[in-house]
Amino acid sequence: MFKYVLQIIVGIFTLVVSTFIAWYEGSAIIENSLEWKYSAPFTNLFNKEITNGYDISQLYYFVYAVKFQPLFPTFMIVSILYILSVTGYYLIKSKSKWVIGFWALIGLIMILFSGLIFNSSTIGGSIFFWITSISGLLFIAVAVLLWSRISNMRTGGTSEL
Repeated sequence: MFKYVLQIIVGIFTLVVSTFIAWYEGSAIIENSLEWKYSAPFTNLFNKEITNGYDISQLYYFVYAVKFQPLFPTFMIVSILYILSVTGYYLIKSKSKWVIGFWALIGLIMILFSGLIFNSSTIGGSIFFWITSISGLLFIAVAVLLWSRISNMRTGGTSEL
């Protein structure tokens, strides 16, 4: 149990540090008025006009960082996936019944997220598309493998979860 907690703590620490760095890097959107229209889409949807950089929500700092400085946003997503993987692995070891749903739900969320950024024109968007697509498929594959093992056990197979 201690090794799982330690790994989750390391994952959370990595997530927090990379979040602060990505937030800082994304704050460059304040100075880039040409990007306000493209990196702050919800502000434009609500007909709120951006008159200066400080009208932009800090959430868009991360959008801007993903698009133009993708290293630390990539660390963020990888650390989140790592935390979820360690949690899922612990659930497998504890033989929890709902572990299949856990892995499948994470995979589905990642596939849906990758669909949102499918046609990104920036390198950071492309990186995020591939990370979310591949990880979503891997999570779904793990869920299918676990489901087939459990089904095999119920029908008299010798495979063990």
